[in-house]
Amino acid sequence: MKVQKHKQMIFLKQFLILFILIFITSCSEDTVDFAGVGKISGRVVESANFNPVENAKVVLAPTNNTVFSDVDGYFTFEEVEAGDYSVSATKENFLTNFQPATVSVGLEVNVVFEMDIETAGNRPPSTPKLISPEDLSTMIDLAIELVWSSKDPENDTIRYKIKIKNDRNNDEQIIDELLDSTYVLSNLTNGTKYFWQVSATDDINEEVWSTISSFETTQVTNNRYLYVREENNNNVIYSSDEDGNETDLTSNIISSWRPRKNLATNKIAFLRSDNFETQLFTMNADGSDVFKVTTVSVDGFRQSELDFSWSSNGAKLIYPHFDKLYEINKDGSGLRLIHQTSDGSFISECDWSSDNNTIALKTNNSNGYNVSIYTINMSGNKLTTVLSGVNGAAGGLNLSIDSKKLLYTYDISEFESSTYRQLNTRMFIYDFETNTSIDISREKVDGTIDVDPRFSPSEAEVIFVNTSNDGISQKNIFTQNVNEDNNIGGHNYNREEKFQNAIMPDWE
Repeated sequence: MKVQKHKQMIFLKQFLILFILIFITSCSEDTVDFAGVGKISGRVVESANFNPVENAKVVLAPTNNTVFSDVDGYFTFEEVEAGDYSVSATKENFLTNFQPATVSVGLEVNVVFEMDIETAGNRPPSTPKLISPEDLSTMIDLAIELVWSSKDPENDTIRYKIKIKNDRNNDEQIIDELLDSTYVLSNLTNGTKYFWQVSATDDINEEVWSTISSFETTQVTNNRYLYVREENNNNVIYSSDEDGNETDLTSNIISSWRPRKNLATNKIAFLRSDNFETQLFTMNADGSDVFKVTTVSVDGFRQSELDFSWSSNGAKLIYPHFDKLYEINKDGSGLRLIHQTSDGSFISECDWSSDNNTIALKTNNSNGYNVSIYTINMSGNKLTTVLSGVNGAAGGLNLSIDSKKLLYTYDISEFESSTYRQLNTRMFIYDFETNTSIDISREKVDGTIDVDPRFSPSEAEVIFVNTSNDGISQKNIFTQNVNEDNNIGGHNYNREEKFQNAIMPDWE
């Protein structure tokens, strides 16, 4: 009986061992049947231009294995168990991209991620609508509010840009970085047609441009003052009315100076640089219809010191060319030599009487000194000597309407230098009937000079430039009464500043 039990125990142990061996064998067969591995490789690029995206995070699901794209956008997952996967790529400022991948044993699967920026679905602002002024508007003031409208679908901040051109020159004005849909445009020119256009951008999409609209400013009506300012290293001619509303008549891309208006023709004559020479030009009162009059240059001592004159009816002009004085028709014809200095002195300034019978001249040497001021008749014969045999600078000739008086300036300090600096230049009126000169630079501040004077239309006042005698300070235009008799209470000449940073005035 005991033997039988012992045999049963041995059989049970053998059965258990056999079962374990079968289980182990079964597990070993599962390992042998493992599907194997493959490889996933790929690249991350921008969808818009296929530029590589570096350092993008690439995740393999469901294993959550992670790699990062290299500088060329490439990435690799090694020894990936065969099966189906989802691969994702993420990078800041880009939309996350998902791609499926099926891995087969021993094979390489290639996945390409074309990444869109986060704003890829963002829509641009609407095309700006130009509201005011209406297209083709006329008689617009010299300062105008431009008004337009635009909306953004996502309510993004809109930045505006205005582009402005005109029919007078090739200038283009750009005003950008505007956040408001209005803008006050000022310093416009009379009688000019302007074209304007507005763009809108949300800084995500390309800017969108409006159609082009136009408007035309009012014509010059009563601008009696002319003067010059320096801009962009060039002289620019301005006009202004009695209230100081001014407009530029010439461009700052070329130098134009010494404006002289003729009331009979409503034309302005002026000097301009032309092929390295100074020539005489004319233009309308609004700056339009510019015409070159001369081919023989206006020349002599210092271009800024040269002056010319109209005939009273506006048919002719006279101007200096070194030691010669020429007459020319306003259309450029009929050039005629009127006068030539006997000693070779340069003629720098001239002024023609209203009856066209007398011309006042200022001559000087090549340094601007050895000045002589005198009058001639139309045959070129000398009539009266006003100033000669003195040291120092002089100029600013302007005959009175009745030709009985001559306005001029003279530096009473008699200072002379290579820089043509003046120390105490004052205004004088010479009386041809009494052959005497009167100093009218009353109330002039010590250390300043008065230059470039002109009679007012009534001749009760003069307009002139006053500046420090240091030769570098700002120049301003003033007006002043001529006689004490014009002032209530006397001894008050009403010296008044009219225009700042301005030179070469004319008042017609």
